[in-house]
Amino acid sequence: MNKSELIDTISSEADISKAAAERALTSAMNAIMKAVAEGDRVTLVGFGTFHASKRASRTGLNPRTGEKIEIAAANVPKFTPGAAFKDAANKAQ
Repeated sequence: MNKSELIDTISSEADISKAAAERALTSAMNAIMKAVAEGDRVTLVGFGTFHASKRASRTGLNPRTGEKIEIAAANVPKFTPGAAFKDAANKAQ
């Protein structure tokens, strides 16, 4: 499912226009990204938790030349699914 399909689903299930569903989805995504970028955790009970995790710097290899390069430390976004999400995923099998 891509973003436009998700907007269609939200629109039909919430009985709102596609434009309103798109604004709501975009607003929710922006709020989650902003909170995680500021170091906060966003927990949606039953769905999961979005958070930032620190990745240490490390040495890598340039695949073309084989030369060693230093990869800088970074904050990376992570998602941990909640119990209800895990259960729903397992029932789909």
